[in-house]
Amino acid sequence: MVFNRRDFLRTTASLAAVAAAEAPFIRQSQAQTPAAPGTAAGAPAERLNIACIGVRGQGRGHIAGYAGRHNCVVTHICDVDSSVPGSIAAALNSATTAQGGIRPEYVQDLKRIMDNPNIHAVSIATPNHWHALAAIWAMQAGKHVYVEKPVSHNVWEGSRIVAAARHYNKICQTGTQIRSQRGTIDAMEFLAAGRLGRVEVARGLCYKRRPSIGTHQGEVPIPASVNYDIWCGPAPRRPLNRNRLHYDWHWQWDYGNGDLGNQGIHQMDVARWGLGKSEMCRSAFSVGGRFGYTDDGETANTQVCVFDYGDTPIIFEVRGLPTADYRGASVGNVFHCANGYLVCTSYSTAVAYDRDGGVIQRFSGAGDHFGNFISAVRSNRRQDLKADIQEGHLSSSLCHLANISYRLGRPVPFTPRAEILQNHAAARETVTRMEEHLTNAGLTLANENIRVGALLEIDPQSETFRNNNDANRMLTREYRTGYEVPSRF
Repeated sequence: MVFNRRDFLRTTASLAAVAAAEAPFIRQSQAQTPAAPGTAAGAPAERLNIACIGVRGQGRGHIAGYAGRHNCVVTHICDVDSSVPGSIAAALNSATTAQGGIRPEYVQDLKRIMDNPNIHAVSIATPNHWHALAAIWAMQAGKHVYVEKPVSHNVWEGSRIVAAARHYNKICQTGTQIRSQRGTIDAMEFLAAGRLGRVEVARGLCYKRRPSIGTHQGEVPIPASVNYDIWCGPAPRRPLNRNRLHYDWHWQWDYGNGDLGNQGIHQMDVARWGLGKSEMCRSAFSVGGRFGYTDDGETANTQVCVFDYGDTPIIFEVRGLPTADYRGASVGNVFHCANGYLVCTSYSTAVAYDRDGGVIQRFSGAGDHFGNFISAVRSNRRQDLKADIQEGHLSSSLCHLANISYRLGRPVPFTPRAEILQNHAAARETVTRMEEHLTNAGLTLANENIRVGALLEIDPQSETFRNNNDANRMLTREYRTGYEVPSRF
């Protein structure tokens, strides 16, 4: 039978039961949280207290983005690893100086952040499997949210964050900071104005070197400084089966989404932005593999994804082995148009070319994504956001859809691969270049298999797959008790 939205929600009835009986700490926080500054109850320039959740890596940039800026104070940092204050001492010292001597307080359990009525907003840079639940808990506790990309670990989670933001009337910004860069904004406006004619193909590139993460020997001990139960959160609590707890989770399905959902989500967002699409695609397809080494990683390090939007496709490439750029971009975008092409060479620069490769116009200019978030919090208008949570949900979902296709695929020898994408010239050319890339990286393709994904048809309105129950089951996951993502609000 067709697995429709009604069937899908029935399968998650247990989540609805959880939502109907919210955790006590959330109910208490909602009752105690004061009106946000910028509303009728607060002056527009009133100080905003920010908590940064997850601060080992990207979170350090979050601290710097708020501390002493826009009349914000980072009052708390939260991380499951209690060694963090020492490892980011320089960042904390800089924040303390910028804040006139106010030093952020360390908290290990993010529930204590939600409990605190004096925190107005949270900024989330946890591993991907925590993004949705942390954002929802914060909004249920009356706080505004900045959440890193991808906003979700799966498609369904993203829709729940959007629903929570609308239900609780909270500002929720996605961490796709390219949306705030003046150079790219101008380039997208140039494209939308038709200056290069109709866009024929929108291409995203994630050519980023990713070395092997190695293989573990036996069960890897959890660092004594880490609360592993909280670290796992909504994901299964399994023995650690990789050499490093931190960062390498990106390449395991329980926690990460591969480079497609790590770096690639930025360029996926720009590809969709450039096409002006505000819904999911009609179909998704992916091929690829993990080539060049054998390690504990599960996700693809080489991948081609094709998304059908009816009039114009998005073609996305992931390359984790050393490679040359494509038309001047390595981590960026290329829009092939009727009268030329546009290349986004960085987060804030782009160049428009005519059909002969002559430069038409250059674009550059930075922006302040954190500042945009704070401005929207003060105005209490989600329309002021450069990257509202709905944008983050749609772009993150494209990454998830391609990964579902890939995971449902089957390995086949490279030799007969000529059958792949025979009816799609641009995508077939992309696969051919992928093969050339792998050969140049030293692989003998006759000895390798490529995983050919399932072609998945999608209903953009219900955000489910047509006639594919296996794929629909992968739109969500089973959640651990106490860490369930609510199905309704």
